[in-house]
Amino acid sequence: MQNETLEKEDVVVRTLRPADLEGVIRIDAKNVGSRREQYFQIKLDQNLAETGIKISLAAELDGAFVGFLLCRVHYGEFGVLEPAAILDTFGVDPLFQGRGVGHALMRQLRMNLSGLGVGELRSEVRWEDAALMNYFRREGFLPAPRICLSLKL
Repeated sequence: MQNETLEKEDVVVRTLRPADLEGVIRIDAKNVGSRREQYFQIKLDQNLAETGIKISLAAELDGAFVGFLLCRVHYGEFGVLEPAAILDTFGVDPLFQGRGVGHALMRQLRMNLSGLGVGELRSEVRWEDAALMNYFRREGFLPAPRICLSLKL
Protein backbone atom coordinates (compact mmCIF):
# COMPACT_ATOMS: atom_id res chain seq x y z
CA MET A 1 0.00 0.00 0.00
CA GLN A 2 2.88 2.37 0.72
CA ASN A 3 4.19 1.95 -2.86
CA GLU A 4 0.76 2.82 -4.31
CA THR A 5 0.72 6.05 -2.26
CA LEU A 6 4.16 7.02 -3.53
CA GLU A 7 3.08 6.46 -7.14
CA LYS A 8 0.02 8.67 -6.64
CA GLU A 9 2.20 11.43 -5.25
CA ASP A 10 4.43 11.27 -8.34
CA VAL A 11 1.50 12.15 -10.64
CA VAL A 12 1.63 15.81 -11.66
CA VAL A 13 -1.79 17.30 -12.46
CA ARG A 14 -1.98 20.55 -14.39
CA THR A 15 -4.33 22.52 -16.62
CA LEU A 16 -4.89 20.99 -20.04
CA ARG A 17 -3.19 23.01 -22.81
CA PRO A 18 -3.71 23.26 -26.59
CA ALA A 19 -0.38 21.49 -27.09
CA ASP A 20 -1.87 18.42 -25.33
CA LEU A 21 -4.27 17.70 -28.22
CA GLU A 22 -2.21 14.90 -29.78
CA GLY A 23 -1.65 13.26 -26.38
CA VAL A 24 -5.38 13.36 -25.64
CA ILE A 25 -6.19 11.81 -29.04
CA ARG A 26 -3.51 9.13 -28.57
CA ILE A 27 -4.72 8.08 -25.11
CA ASP A 28 -8.36 8.12 -26.16
CA ALA A 29 -7.59 5.99 -29.23
CA LYS A 30 -5.87 3.40 -27.05
CA ASN A 31 -8.97 3.23 -24.86
CA VAL A 32 -11.75 3.33 -27.48
CA GLY A 33 -10.00 1.75 -30.47
CA SER A 34 -10.20 4.67 -32.93
CA ARG A 35 -8.81 8.18 -33.30
CA ARG A 36 -11.41 10.88 -32.64
CA GLU A 37 -9.36 13.84 -33.85
CA GLN A 38 -12.25 16.07 -34.92
CA TYR A 39 -14.15 15.50 -31.66
CA PHE A 40 -11.19 16.50 -29.52
CA GLN A 41 -10.18 19.40 -31.74
CA ILE A 42 -13.69 20.82 -31.31
CA LYS A 43 -13.73 20.13 -27.55
CA LEU A 44 -10.36 21.77 -26.94
CA ASP A 45 -11.26 24.74 -29.16
CA GLN A 46 -14.51 25.20 -27.19
CA ASN A 47 -12.65 24.84 -23.93
CA LEU A 48 -10.30 27.66 -24.83
CA ALA A 49 -12.76 29.96 -26.61
CA GLU A 50 -15.94 29.82 -24.53
CA THR A 51 -16.38 32.20 -21.64
CA GLY A 52 -17.93 29.59 -19.35
CA ILE A 53 -15.82 28.00 -16.65
CA LYS A 54 -13.90 24.94 -17.72
CA ILE A 55 -11.88 22.70 -15.52
CA SER A 56 -9.91 20.47 -17.86
CA LEU A 57 -6.83 18.75 -16.54
CA ALA A 58 -3.81 16.78 -17.72
CA ALA A 59 -1.75 14.23 -15.80
CA GLU A 60 1.93 13.53 -16.18
CA LEU A 61 3.98 10.75 -14.67
CA ASP A 62 7.77 10.86 -14.97
CA GLY A 63 7.36 13.71 -17.48
CA ALA A 64 5.05 11.73 -19.79
CA PHE A 65 1.49 12.81 -20.64
CA VAL A 66 -0.54 9.89 -19.24
CA GLY A 67 -4.09 11.11 -18.61
CA PHE A 68 -6.63 13.86 -19.04
CA LEU A 69 -10.16 14.95 -18.33
CA LEU A 70 -12.40 17.53 -19.99
CA CYS A 71 -14.88 19.16 -17.64
CA ARG A 72 -17.14 22.23 -17.70
CA VAL A 73 -19.41 23.97 -15.22
CA HIS A 74 -23.09 24.75 -15.79
CA TYR A 75 -24.90 27.18 -13.57
CA GLY A 76 -28.28 25.69 -14.31
CA GLU A 77 -29.94 23.27 -16.67
CA PHE A 78 -33.32 21.60 -17.03
CA GLY A 79 -34.93 24.28 -14.85
CA VAL A 80 -32.61 23.88 -11.87
CA LEU A 81 -30.46 26.89 -10.93
CA GLU A 82 -27.54 25.34 -9.14
CA PRO A 83 -23.97 24.86 -10.30
CA ALA A 84 -23.00 21.42 -11.53
CA ALA A 85 -19.90 20.23 -13.30
CA ILE A 86 -20.09 17.95 -16.30
CA LEU A 87 -17.23 15.54 -16.87
CA ASP A 88 -17.32 15.17 -20.66
CA THR A 89 -14.35 12.96 -21.33
CA PHE A 90 -11.82 11.12 -19.20
CA GLY A 91 -8.86 8.98 -20.17
CA VAL A 92 -5.75 7.35 -18.74
CA ASP A 93 -3.14 5.68 -20.91
CA PRO A 94 -3.66 1.91 -20.48
CA LEU A 95 0.06 1.49 -19.71
CA PHE A 96 -0.41 3.71 -16.63
CA GLN A 97 -3.80 2.54 -15.38
CA GLY A 98 -3.79 1.29 -11.82
CA ARG A 99 -1.00 3.70 -10.80
CA GLY A 100 -3.17 6.44 -9.30
CA VAL A 101 -3.38 8.67 -12.38
CA GLY A 102 -7.18 8.71 -12.53
CA HIS A 103 -7.44 9.24 -8.81
CA ALA A 104 -4.98 12.16 -8.94
CA LEU A 105 -6.99 13.80 -11.75
CA MET A 106 -10.24 13.35 -9.85
CA ARG A 107 -8.73 14.60 -6.58
CA GLN A 108 -7.54 17.82 -8.26
CA LEU A 109 -10.88 18.23 -10.05
CA ARG A 110 -12.72 17.94 -6.73
CA MET A 111 -10.49 20.61 -5.18
CA ASN A 112 -10.99 22.95 -8.14
CA LEU A 113 -14.76 22.49 -8.15
CA SER A 114 -14.99 22.94 -4.39
CA GLY A 115 -13.10 26.23 -4.71
CA LEU A 116 -15.69 27.37 -7.26
CA GLY A 117 -18.59 26.42 -4.99
CA VAL A 118 -19.73 23.63 -7.30
CA GLY A 119 -21.39 20.87 -5.32
CA GLU A 120 -22.12 18.20 -7.93
CA LEU A 121 -20.16 16.42 -10.64
CA ARG A 122 -22.05 14.53 -13.35
CA SER A 123 -20.95 12.24 -16.12
CA GLU A 124 -22.28 9.50 -18.37
CA VAL A 125 -20.85 6.04 -18.91
CA ARG A 126 -21.79 3.42 -21.47
CA TRP A 127 -23.64 0.63 -19.68
CA GLU A 128 -21.23 -1.99 -21.06
CA ASP A 129 -18.05 -0.13 -19.99
CA ALA A 130 -17.52 -2.10 -16.79
CA ALA A 131 -13.97 -0.81 -16.19
CA LEU A 132 -15.03 2.83 -16.30
CA MET A 133 -18.15 2.12 -14.22
CA ASN A 134 -15.94 0.46 -11.58
CA TYR A 135 -13.55 3.41 -11.61
CA PHE A 136 -16.38 5.89 -11.05
CA ARG A 137 -17.80 3.67 -8.30
CA ARG A 138 -14.40 3.65 -6.53
CA GLU A 139 -14.32 7.46 -6.78
CA GLY A 140 -17.71 7.66 -5.01
CA PHE A 141 -20.08 8.21 -7.94
CA LEU A 142 -23.61 6.84 -7.62
CA PRO A 143 -26.39 6.44 -10.19
CA ALA A 144 -28.14 9.77 -10.72
CA PRO A 145 -31.78 10.11 -9.64
CA ARG A 146 -32.80 10.83 -13.23
CA ILE A 147 -33.08 8.99 -16.51
CA CYS A 148 -31.18 10.18 -19.56
CA LEU A 149 -33.47 10.11 -22.59
CA SER A 150 -32.53 10.07 -26.25
CA LEU A 151 -34.50 10.42 -29.49
CA LYS A 152 -33.02 9.38 -32.84
CA LEU A 153 -33.81 12.00 -35.48
